[in-house]
Amino acid sequence: MNSTVYIGLGANIGDAQGSLAAALDALHAEDLIIEARSPWYCSSPLGPVKQDNFINAVARLSTSLAPLDLLDCLQAQETRQGRRREVHWGPRTLDLDILIWQGISMETPRLTIPHPYLTQRAFVLLPLLDLDPNLCLPDGHRLDSFLDQVQDQHLYRLETISEPGQGMTS
Repeated sequence: MNSTVYIGLGANIGDAQGSLAAALDALHAEDLIIEARSPWYCSSPLGPVKQDNFINAVARLSTSLAPLDLLDCLQAQETRQGRRREVHWGPRTLDLDILIWQGISMETPRLTIPHPYLTQRAFVLLPLLDLDPNLCLPDGHRLDSFLDQVQDQHLYRLETISEPGQGMTS
């Protein structure tokens, strides 16, 4: 049985938007069903490292993988696209995060679902709400109830929303 999962995508090195589109194509080739992608957004970087702005999006996918197996798949794709984990919150060729897994809450040394910072990041909340304006955390809290907390974060939309099968990776 397949589960619905929301993943965050981000990059700020090289052709960031191209890297994100290539990652979605590669994940689709691994038999993950990409159901929809939010618009691309541009966001200011977080943390103390001076770096370029990020391109971000969220994708909704369907998978039969277990959470840690999907994490392995996402991290393998990051590595294939040149990700190096040298500086915490530093520049990235590709960053793929599991944000929400419908019906699952978990905390392990490798993975926490829902993502522990998703309610604190405009570049995650707004794209999630683009895909599902009524989306809730597993505890029932509506994601739109956290928008006031991220109003001061610089973020702008680069395109309109993509419908499933309508150029999700372009």
